Amino acid sequence: MLEGRDVEDTELQDGPITEPLPVISEALPLREEPPAGPEGEAAPELRRAVGRYLDHLVVERGLSANTVSAYRRDLARYLEHLTTTARDVRVSRDITTDHVRAFVRVLREGGDGRAALSARSSARVLAAVRGVHAFWTTESSVDTDVASRVSPPVPGQRLPKAIGVTEVENLLAAPDPETPAGLRARAFLELLYATGARISEAVALDVDDVAGLHDEDLALIRVQGKGEKQRLVPVGSFAVAALDRYLVRARPELARHGKGSPAVFLNARGSRISRQTAWNMVKDAARTIHKEEVITPHTLRHSFATHLLEGGADLRVVQELLGHASLATTQIYTRVSVESLREVYATSHPRAR
Repeated sequence: MLEGRDVEDTELQDGPITEPLPVISEALPLREEPPAGPEGEAAPELRRAVGRYLDHLVVERGLSANTVSAYRRDLARYLEHLTTTARDVRVSRDITTDHVRAFVRVLREGGDGRAALSARSSARVLAAVRGVHAFWTTESSVDTDVASRVSPPVPGQRLPKAIGVTEVENLLAAPDPETPAGLRARAFLELLYATGARISEAVALDVDDVAGLHDEDLALIRVQGKGEKQRLVPVGSFAVAALDRYLVRARPELARHGKGSPAVFLNARGSRISRQTAWNMVKDAARTIHKEEVITPHTLRHSFATHLLEGGADLRVVQELLGHASLATTQIYTRVSVESLREVYATSHPRAR
């Protein structure tokens, strides 16, 4: 993942995300013997050095399990590349700028038995590599940060994908309201669109986080975002009604099969739903309106932000609601609104063309 910025608009969000992977010590088991050949493991000291960095991300930086898992996968690929192409690299100080540049070329052009990555995905992988080299410099494992001079590929600007209000309404109405699974799906979809929550944030909600939905003022829920940061997000009346129906009519039936999970959204075994289950709820609803190919959980987050800005919301308010650390991340939605204005102008003004 990219250092110091939100990861949600990278290509990791384009498909279902599975449960968090094991820690680095399990993904890259420490073995005392040196690499046996081109397909051998990375040198033990290198693997330990990467492990220290991942521990730093968890303990010192407080990054989420999903973010750390992404760093771990990218760095495992980096070590695999070094093992197969630079067998003389045994410790971190053996790595040179040329090694890093060669890795970036492989990412962009394909190699190591893998297909080429887009500029955006390559930049994401390189961010993990630059992060670990900067860390090694800080802890004095190396004297020079050899990765700092390697520039990431420049990706084209990709606008978030949003859908119109009518399409959102059709999507939200798709689940069957007569079944526990349908009530759960309707509540989940309504919540995603009403709050702009990330899929991981919605999955992680506990019952205590949505208490007080029937206050006279606009209801609020507590969302746990990246880096364990919490924020309060308003919930509109439609989402409150859908949540209430689910909590009263469906959740008790699902909870009966479990062991008292505090989660809002439960699976058939009475435990917290997985990200994959949440993703499938969105895809199943999208399939009913023939939009499966363009609608993901993040589409509802993008639509939430886009519709707020089109309705006149302040950019900083949208930033707070989305939980973005940087206003620059939120500003991409202003481009969506500008594109919408251009389209309306081009089709409506008699002398636009």
